[in-house]
Amino acid sequence: MSATDTGLPLSLRGIGKRYGDSEVLRGIDLQIAPGACVAVVGRSGCGKSTLLRVIAGLEAADSGTVESGAAPLAAQRDAVRLMFQDARLLPWKRVIDNVALGLGRAGRMQAQAALDAVGLGMRGGDWPAALSGGQRQRVALARALVHRPRLLLLDEPLGALDALTRIEMQQLIVQLWRHYGFTLVLVTHDVAEACALADRIVVVEQGQVGLDVAVPVAHPRAPGSPALAAIQAQVLSRLLGVAQTSEQAAAAKTEVRRDATREAARHGEAPLQRIV
Repeated sequence: MSATDTGLPLSLRGIGKRYGDSEVLRGIDLQIAPGACVAVVGRSGCGKSTLLRVIAGLEAADSGTVESGAAPLAAQRDAVRLMFQDARLLPWKRVIDNVALGLGRAGRMQAQAALDAVGLGMRGGDWPAALSGGQRQRVALARALVHRPRLLLLDEPLGALDALTRIEMQQLIVQLWRHYGFTLVLVTHDVAEACALADRIVVVEQGQVGLDVAVPVAHPRAPGSPALAAIQAQVLSRLLGVAQTSEQAAAAKTEVRRDATREAARHGEAPLQRIV
């Protein structure tokens, strides 16, 4: 099944949000294709997490619309799932029951399949307290996947993990996204993580879109590749307020094109790894 068969398209038009006298979001416009993976990055307090909560329906925008196709996204709310930095597992329920929560009689079978998908098929009978931080995040991911979302929203879910566990989780998220074909919107403060996961990076600054850049590098991505390094430098320059010269920008774009071509030739025809 292709991404365009399952992922929800997303259209944000003129999204504005205020908290008292503070304007958090100002006229955000974004069009996200079905099955895309978009990373939203920005400094602390820029409005990126508020934007994700508006998309998820946890916050109401003061202005603008959030749509999927020709209808409000709210009409597809059952197809949307949000994963937080905190796994938010119920400590008095075993792992499989946390995943199966709210699913009814057939829930445990579906929950077991979701745990298998995230590599924890043998841990369903454990208590959350017996799991590491990375394992708890895998359970939270399984809890989202068990509902077969068409739009998955991630709010800095890897921020509390150690470096190696974070890399493993990044690889798992990419595998699941490619396999299931959902649309993925990720909020992160980590530019390297955005480059590792996303096919598009949106920089939010002072409540507005400051930069919107494609990441045309095939998965699996080699850490430290020249193309990713060039994109990372471009995004960091924007975040840090360091202007690139026209020559630097042109050189970065050339390197991205060259490396993307090499990566596509190397990986473009490789079959997707089936994980379930």
